[in-house]
Amino acid sequence: MFEAGKILEKAKHSVFYLKVLNWSLGRMVPFNKPHGFKVFEIEDFRLKIIIPYRRSNFNHIRGLHACALATISEFATGFLLLSNLDMKKYRLIMQRLEMDYHYQGKMDAFAEFKISEEWLKVNIVNPLQSQEAVVVPCEIKIHDSKGNHLTTGKVYWQIKDWSRVKTKT
Repeated sequence: MFEAGKILEKAKHSVFYLKVLNWSLGRMVPFNKPHGFKVFEIEDFRLKIIIPYRRSNFNHIRGLHACALATISEFATGFLLLSNLDMKKYRLIMQRLEMDYHYQGKMDAFAEFKISEEWLKVNIVNPLQSQEAVVVPCEIKIHDSKGNHLTTGKVYWQIKDWSRVKTKT
């Protein structure tokens, strides 16, 4: 059986398991597979993902497409949050996405997102003890291989304890 947590932990210290993680993510999130996003570096509270400069990510003028940059912003923030929260306990849904585009991407680029254990406690874990849901803004920046600042994204995630989720049937 696929043990996501074990692979994730091993990927933090092993090139082989980082490849296994990336292969697994391509199968678990098939929407992102054509983009070729790859986890480049992963730590407990930091994640860096590459968006390759290739045709499937181009816009009409051969720059990195705005939607591909927005998608990697959503993916990186959501993945790092989920890897630090118990997926069986918490449900994440993107509520809103804001993107500011600063520079045209003409080479590989990297989305980097950082949080801390304290940030998780203050913004998610503690508030959910008395609130039904929280919305957390996650700011993420994307830079190209030369360090040019391409985008600043703000992804707003609604997080709720699964026991409080009500769905209509």
